[in-house]
Amino acid sequence: MPNAKILVVDDEPSILNLVTSYLKADGHEIYTASDGNAALKAYRAYRPDLVVLDVMLPGMDGLEVLTALRRESEVYVILLTARTEEVDKLVGLSVGADDYVTKPFSPRELAARVKAAMRRIRAGPIAESQARVLAFRRVRIDLAARTVMVEEQPVALTAIEFDLLAALAENRGRVLTREQLLEKVWGYDYFGDTRVVDVHLGHVRRKLGVEVIATVRGVGYRFEDEHS
Repeated sequence: MPNAKILVVDDEPSILNLVTSYLKADGHEIYTASDGNAALKAYRAYRPDLVVLDVMLPGMDGLEVLTALRRESEVYVILLTARTEEVDKLVGLSVGADDYVTKPFSPRELAARVKAAMRRIRAGPIAESQARVLAFRRVRIDLAARTVMVEEQPVALTAIEFDLLAALAENRGRVLTREQLLEKVWGYDYFGDTRVVDVHLGHVRRKLGVEVIATVRGVGYRFEDEHS
C-alpha cells in the first residue's frame, strides 16, 4: 500500500521527474500538475494527503493556488521557491504554507521533510492512558481531540499551529528556542530559516486573541497562562 497520496506541482519537467522518482521510491502515490489551474483540479479530484507546490507557475502562481487551497482545505503544503528574497518565503508562510524548500534543493531533504510530515499527519489518536487536557485560566487544550478553547470559545488552528501551541503549553514557564520548536513540531533537522516558527506563532497569537505566548528576545518563546 502507498504511504501517502502526494500532489507535486511544478512547471519544470526535470523537477517534476526528480521529485516524483524520489517520493515514489518511498512508496508514495504521486500525482503531478504543471500549472495553477491544473493543480487545483488535481487536488479536488484526488484529495492528496500532502502538496509540494512550486511558487513560480505560469498563469496562476503558487501563492494564488495556496490561497485557493486554504479556502477549502488544511492539507499540508510544502512550497518550492527559487526566489532568494526572504519576504517571498515569509509571504508564502503567512498565506498558509506549512514549510518551504528553496531551489536548488536536495531531493533527499525534501523526501525527509515529506516523511516527517506524514508521520505527524498519520499519527494515531493518543491512547486513553496518555490523553491529557492542558487546562489554564484562559486556554484549554485537549491533546487527544486536538481542540483549543479560549475563554470557553473554540479556536480553529492548523496542525502546525496546534503542535506549536501544545509544545509551548506542555513546557509552561520554560523558554523553548526556535530550534527546539522546530525539532518538536517539524520533527527533523531543519535546514531552512528558523523564522518559519515566528510566522506560525504569529498566526497562533492572532487566532487566540489573548496574550499567553511571550517572546524572549534573542532566545525563543514561553507559554505564560496560569493553571486553572
